[in-house]
Amino acid sequence: MAWGEITSNGGLAVITGGASGVGLAAASHLAAQGFSLLLADRNAAPLETAAKDLQAQGATVETEVTDVSDADAVAALADRAFALGPVAVLMNNAGIGIGSSCWDKPEAWRETFDVNFFGIVNGVQSFVPRMIKVGRPAAVINTGSKQGITTPPGNPAYNASKAAVKVLTEQLAHELREAGAPIDVHLFVPGFTYTGMIAAVMPEKPDGAWSSEDCVDYLFSRVSQGDFYVLCPDNMVTEAIDARRVLWSAGDIAENRPALSRWHPDWAEAFSAFEKA
Repeated sequence: MAWGEITSNGGLAVITGGASGVGLAAASHLAAQGFSLLLADRNAAPLETAAKDLQAQGATVETEVTDVSDADAVAALADRAFALGPVAVLMNNAGIGIGSSCWDKPEAWRETFDVNFFGIVNGVQSFVPRMIKVGRPAAVINTGSKQGITTPPGNPAYNASKAAVKVLTEQLAHELREAGAPIDVHLFVPGFTYTGMIAAVMPEKPDGAWSSEDCVDYLFSRVSQGDFYVLCPDNMVTEAIDARRVLWSAGDIAENRPALSRWHPDWAEAFSAFEKA
């Protein structure tokens, strides 16, 4: 289904995590494309501010304070959305990043999965059956992470949650294709992007990071081409480097190298040469 057909029909765009960062940038972009908006976030004050800013730009905006880890709350969000009109775009974007380790902090694992993974499961299961029933061209965009693809060491809970998002989104695209539903699916994978999560530890945008607006512009340029995987570059990492890193990670399995060999001292030189090839 062509993105142009979705935009030409208009309708409602629902964005979770819509009060700031990539979610807010996506809201602004979609409003400029003629969509009305329903923004969801668990933080009421920034959600209200975001709505006022978008309305000042001429957007039609509704808001709903929603904890995406709560399936009933997401179902209520879907009820609100379909009462407003046909849902043309569902962007499951809400996410958190908290520290974790493989052998401790079990609460961090549960909270991370509840938001980053089950939040998207809740969105898919609350919205997609109704989107199928409506039968109009639509799109689902799930926000993943490169950390769910190349899985660098440092935060295993976050990486695992985003790897699960990748698998869920691939399976969703396949099932909708097999069902003949006119719903496109896209896995949105930001690069180093200056969001509220980053701003909490870096008050000023690093030179290597893209802005949320840069990332969203790239997202929709790729969505308009029908791409499923949208791996965003940034000011440090090019599309070509991303591709080499993904291939190396897959090679760990195909060649039975040590786990995360990219970060293994015995493989550092080989990886460096591969990345530059």
